[in-house]
Amino acid sequence: MSDITKQTLTDLVKNIKEKKLSSEEITKDFILRSEKSNKLNSYITNDFNNALLKAKKFDQKPNFNLKLPGIPIAVKDLFCTKDVKTTAGSKILNNFVPTYESTVTQNIWNEGGILLGKLNCDEFAMGSSNETSFFGNVQNPIDKNLVPGGSSGGSASAVCAQLTPITIGTDTGGSIRQPASFTGIVGLKPTYGSCSRYGIVAFASSLDQAGPMAQNVKDCALLQEIITSHDVKDSTSIDFKRALYSKELNKNIKGKKIGIPKEYRVDGMPKEIEELWEKGIEYVKDCGAEVINISLPHTSYALPTYYIVAPAEASSNLARYDGVKYGFRAKGENLIDMYEKTRSEGFGAEVQRRIMIGTYVLSSGYYDAYYLKAQKVRKLIKNDFDEAYKKVDAILTPSTPSSAFKIGEKKDDPVSMYLNDIFTVPVNLAGLPGISIPAGHDSKGYPLGLQIIGKAFDEQNILNIAYAMEDKINFKNNINDWWIK
Repeated sequence: MSDITKQTLTDLVKNIKEKKLSSEEITKDFILRSEKSNKLNSYITNDFNNALLKAKKFDQKPNFNLKLPGIPIAVKDLFCTKDVKTTAGSKILNNFVPTYESTVTQNIWNEGGILLGKLNCDEFAMGSSNETSFFGNVQNPIDKNLVPGGSSGGSASAVCAQLTPITIGTDTGGSIRQPASFTGIVGLKPTYGSCSRYGIVAFASSLDQAGPMAQNVKDCALLQEIITSHDVKDSTSIDFKRALYSKELNKNIKGKKIGIPKEYRVDGMPKEIEELWEKGIEYVKDCGAEVINISLPHTSYALPTYYIVAPAEASSNLARYDGVKYGFRAKGENLIDMYEKTRSEGFGAEVQRRIMIGTYVLSSGYYDAYYLKAQKVRKLIKNDFDEAYKKVDAILTPSTPSSAFKIGEKKDDPVSMYLNDIFTVPVNLAGLPGISIPAGHDSKGYPLGLQIIGKAFDEQNILNIAYAMEDKINFKNNINDWWIK
């Protein structure tokens, strides 16, 4: 098999611009590798034939000024893609073909990217293991018995297995960073409002954010540069001066102050995670940064706060799926019966669970006790970060409390599953940027990640810190292509 799929995004762009490779050659190789990957179940829908046609068309009249000239890319199936099925991993959207394009994907196509297909995800992005998808669970390319994480598990699996040179996911409570950690890749959750949510199937509107997933920090910076934009079609999109992240990327972090929050040393944390964190601290010191112990006192309230706010917003967002205008429709004796059967048959167990929780906390008599109080605690969590950033430039923590777990291991224990997000949800609640980089392995050889959290709109800073650490860590993923048929 050709080495084309082993190349980084940066290398592929360079080789196309220098005419050492054609878009058709690159696209063919990624399609061939993807066609051999059925065991992984990373794809829900492929668009291979159209991708090849677009690649040939690009080669006939290439534009080397584009940032992604003729580069094939598969994306999470939560982004609406015009005339290509978009399911959000749910039965209720199994036949939904959008007539419009999400802003984030449109930004990619505007820079020369070519759609390979849509990648598997937890249903409506609700999950931490990619086991809630109507289309079946995704397998981790590291080991067939492991989950790839979630909800962007298909995206993480596809980048890890080199089915796509880069991809985009969405992060509501850790759904980019946790699967990135589980598969040994880089995942960035940008500041809330920096990437448009227009055309992304909504889970929790005040938390959802699109972001890049890549083999390395440089590729991640390039894709973030492309997908971030102000969008008048999204009322939560923020207009600010965006950096040229890839061009301004540098490893000089000398003098930077890195915070280490004591509250992230949770009870029962595996010794391997503690040791990884200590190594991370040494890496940033070696890069010339100063380490400062800090406190984020309301961290312990982040998980319960998230699991009130997110289901509440989900129950509101998912009310639109009633079988009337689009999507799956069950037969009923009357309108109410049709509503009930459509939603009970169309939604999976985890989605139904979160809708019920959300409806409960928003109901009369419980709104003040739960939802309103959670919003007040959310403000306190944000205030903790604001205070910390008066002393430090960024914060270093583990990405996850463990390495990837076995498929089925936590499926019947939702609370245990939710605890996977313990280090990531505070970032979403505060609307801050966070990046997970692969930083080591556990005793079984499974990847472990470190998370760098930045100030709002300070993506350049955390990308630079990640870039410097990446150089020191020199991580190598353990992939043996067991899944190739």
